[in-house]
Amino acid sequence: MERSVRCSSSSFLPSPVSCSTKFPREFRGQKGIIFLRILAAKSTPENTSQAVQKGSKKDLSRILRTEAAVKAIEKKANSSKYNNLWPKVVLEALHDAIRENRWESALKIFNLLRKQHWYQPKCRTYARLLAMLGNCRQPNQASLLFEMLRSDGLRPTVDVYTALASAYGLSGLIDEALDIIHDMNSTSDCKPDVFTYSILIKCCMKFQRHEMIDQMLAEMSYLGIRCSNVTYNNIIDGYGKANLFEKMENSLLEMIGSGESLPDIFTLNSVVGAYGNGGNIEKMEKWFDEFQLMGIKPDVMTFNILIKSYGRAMMYEKMGQVVDYMRKRFYMPTIVTYNIIIETFGKAGNIYKMEEFFLEMKHRGMKPNSITYCTLISAYSRVGVVEKVDSIMRQVENSDVLLDTAFFNCAINAYGHAGDMEKMVELFSEMKVKQCRPDNITFATMIKAFNAKGMFEAANDLQRKMLPDNNSAGTKLSRIIA
Repeated sequence: MERSVRCSSSSFLPSPVSCSTKFPREFRGQKGIIFLRILAAKSTPENTSQAVQKGSKKDLSRILRTEAAVKAIEKKANSSKYNNLWPKVVLEALHDAIRENRWESALKIFNLLRKQHWYQPKCRTYARLLAMLGNCRQPNQASLLFEMLRSDGLRPTVDVYTALASAYGLSGLIDEALDIIHDMNSTSDCKPDVFTYSILIKCCMKFQRHEMIDQMLAEMSYLGIRCSNVTYNNIIDGYGKANLFEKMENSLLEMIGSGESLPDIFTLNSVVGAYGNGGNIEKMEKWFDEFQLMGIKPDVMTFNILIKSYGRAMMYEKMGQVVDYMRKRFYMPTIVTYNIIIETFGKAGNIYKMEEFFLEMKHRGMKPNSITYCTLISAYSRVGVVEKVDSIMRQVENSDVLLDTAFFNCAINAYGHAGDMEKMVELFSEMKVKQCRPDNITFATMIKAFNAKGMFEAANDLQRKMLPDNNSAGTKLSRIIA
């Protein structure tokens, strides 16, 4: 079998269960046989079915009771009189709020937790809350929570410091995050580890602070901390997204040369994606082959990257080869795969192929999302087929797809481009109903459409109303058009 297959070709390389039953001694022998026969007689299909249904109802009832209790806890979080609540429900409510990144609810529930008689402060809980606040870009709240930890008499652990540094770093406060690292280095019993530095490196890459990378790597070397796969992948991905390809390749070669932290699928996708996004198809194909020689097989994300890269380069034949390979090797395309293909053919004006893959996606049982519909509307608008836009809008109305501001901007632009001002304003008013806040793109699109129609009064009115009161703006525009 070949070890490598080149991207330029039409092909791409990319337990038994045992059961044993043991019976207690008292069930062995003749009596045990009679006992088992009785069980066998009782276990008819009807009885088994009833037992399963009964068990399912009990499970469902328990789940519903738990969910109701969790919601009740969230309501009680605003009150100060509850101090002896059931621990399991309070902790589950806090867990759900953290998992869903509902930071305001999480902090209220945590304050309620601290008032309970049975409460014992733990650094682990604080670390999880700090990590959530970092994900929600709430550095000020993270700072207050850290002070609360100290007031509870806890000594911050490495995880707590790391989560706090991450909260600053993810919000672009790199210097503040570095101060946390320096505080850790000055503490004898709480030194930063490879995970701490990996997160900080990721933050520096995200906010284009590339000059800090060498400094942090030098600190790690001085402290005897070796780079992990995550560290190298953060560096490679960051340099790749910044189009610093030479530094990216140097970091990759250093990773390979380390002999400990070897490249993996994340490394493959970062390198191939960097060259693909940069339009360097030759390098993309070269490194795709190199990773296969290292024994790293592609996944669906890799193929999505290849399809998107070939599509951008208008290399539709190679794009089709990747799609065919996925079908032959039973790689299941995702909604992202289909959205990329639909967008590629839509931008190319190939409506027939776009619709072909849209139908294939639905036949596979995949539900289109707002990105799918937005892509279709843009493509139909681009070629001037307004009736198709109407058809897509009807499909959206009859579906449970979650709409966002980007979708409405797309639809508003399509109807504005077609000169249908009434429909455009209708969609603008519907944004309030769907809780989608208009942004500057929404207003700029509508103003441009009004000016193109010579409706300068409506355009000026919208200019004055831009963000303060979206609902009244929509109402007044409706009166002007009528």
